[in-house]
Amino acid sequence: MLQKVRSGKEKILQLVSQGYIEIAFQLRDEIEFIEQLMQSYSSVPMSLADACLVRMSEIYPNASVLTIDSDFRIYRKLRNQQIPVIMPDS
Repeated sequence: MLQKVRSGKEKILQLVSQGYIEIAFQLRDEIEFIEQLMQSYSSVPMSLADACLVRMSEIYPNASVLTIDSDFRIYRKLRNQQIPVIMPDS
């Protein structure tokens, strides 16, 4: 999403390093869930990054996923619940 924003990637990393953005997600702790998700959606296929976002939507139920990836209209959290997404209209 930040590819066209001047220094967008660097600015996000700076916000993380300054503590304004905190990612409280440990892939190592969630790897079994991630593997199950990627296997379940192998026909899509699901990337590691997408699987992490789906898993985070399960852990943080009141959160929405900000994305331009239309696959999030397909993915489900907790097997059958739609994931709240914020994305531009197609």
